[in-house]
Amino acid sequence: MSSVTPEVTWAQRSSSSDPEKNYVYLTIVAADVPESDLKLDLKDSSLSFKGTSTSKKVTYAIDLEFYAEIDPKESKISHSGRDVSLVLRKKELKEEYWPRLLKDSKKMHFLKTNFDKWVDEDEQDEVTDDDAAMAGMNPMGAGGDGGFGGIDFSKLGAGAGAGGLPGMGDMMGGMPGMEGEDSDDDDDDMPELENEEEDSKAAEPEPVAHSEPASDKPKIEEVA
Repeated sequence: MSSVTPEVTWAQRSSSSDPEKNYVYLTIVAADVPESDLKLDLKDSSLSFKGTSTSKKVTYAIDLEFYAEIDPKESKISHSGRDVSLVLRKKELKEEYWPRLLKDSKKMHFLKTNFDKWVDEDEQDEVTDDDAAMAGMNPMGAGGDGGFGGIDFSKLGAGAGAGGLPGMGDMMGGMPGMEGEDSDDDDDDMPELENEEEDSKAAEPEPVAHSEPASDKPKIEEVA
């Protein structure tokens, strides 16, 4: 059976005074590995994992050497059908974050940041553990306005006369027949048709009578 390196994601918190806020989130993505077939060896400065997936028919295996020491006795491990999650207690109380998870500074293709739980170092005091967990459900992250780009839909009612869409009132006001006024007002401004007919008749010139044109032929008189 083939052996593959599982994907590993991580995030962290730090504190110089509170051990409960000084830890690393670590997740090993290995689906359908029975707990009976899972081997995990956690030490002060390293972790070794191995397990066979019943669905993918592969054996996941990985060895990690941490940037600094952790306290295995104060760390927690949770196993699910999709992954193995660990909360590793950092041994040294320190305000600064670890610069990286592993001792080796070389970029590892399998290692990724867990953005669902990650918080910047200068903002970690403003975010609770519940906020960090909820960040995966909210695209804006902890403290954001929601999953629609920060749009506040309660403000969309500001547009007048156009179903609450801002700017539509002006657009419709500039369209003929859409001013919202009574159409009878326009009729009052129009002159009566009968007056128009009388005015047009009065403006017409009177016809001029023309006499029969004189004949150019001389009249023939009868001679007795």
